[in-house]
Amino acid sequence: MILIDGKKAAAELREELKQEVLQLKAKHNKVPGLTVILIGDMAPSQIYVRNKEKSANEVGLKSEVIKYPEAVEEKTVLDKIEELNKDENISGILVQLPLPKHIDKQKVIETILPEKDVDGFHPMNVGNLSSGYESSVPCTPLGCYLMIKKIEPNLSGKKAVMIGRSNLNGKPMAQLLLKENCTVTITHSKTKDLKAECLEADIIVAAVGIPELVKADWVKKDAIVIDVGINKTEKGIVGDVAFDEVSKVAKALTPVPGGVGPMTIACLLKNTIECFKRSQK
Repeated sequence: MILIDGKKAAAELREELKQEVLQLKAKHNKVPGLTVILIGDMAPSQIYVRNKEKSANEVGLKSEVIKYPEAVEEKTVLDKIEELNKDENISGILVQLPLPKHIDKQKVIETILPEKDVDGFHPMNVGNLSSGYESSVPCTPLGCYLMIKKIEPNLSGKKAVMIGRSNLNGKPMAQLLLKENCTVTITHSKTKDLKAECLEADIIVAAVGIPELVKADWVKKDAIVIDVGINKTEKGIVGDVAFDEVSKVAKALTPVPGGVGPMTIACLLKNTIECFKRSQK
């Protein structure tokens, strides 16, 4: 079995991006800039934003974090986004989710210019992705996709099953694999026989938030299994896949932690650079 090491894959991608930033700096005399807006003091969000900032600096991006207290007014945040939209030195804008209840998430996402939306959540980017046009792709599915392609460069004709239909992962992941000529099934909590669906799959992407849902007898021999789940349990952090048993049948499998997570952040940097390149055309 191939253990898909997300830390190693992310380090390799960051190295490529670092070289690309140097080339862009030489060509345009400026570097891509990423601004992250962080509201409130939720520990996971703070850790995540810190990692984003560290990685951005490592590849040579200009990076800033704007922090607001939990009680900040929605208008203050939207006005700040409008200001960042107009700033030519900023290539990418990201508002760290989840947001406090009094702030409308959709309004925030739609205020960010589609061409600066490094999360790929703006309806315009979602539409472009599903239509097969150029777009920013959400970072987690993009990371999953790049890891799958490393294991299996030719995905044409493969059967892929997404467990989970979120806008964050399941739907964009399906679009990326459709583009590769996979036959894609999106499953969810109302799917009749989830195990039977999974047993058909050459590729399984589990992103549903149920600890160790996918067992060895759900996985056909030599399937590629990508585990997006992060679940806190008495055993510690586990994914949506029962790692020890599935590792005995799968061709390749991501660990949790250390699989998808590091690639998500590396893909955020990749998206920032792509937004910069498009803005310079």
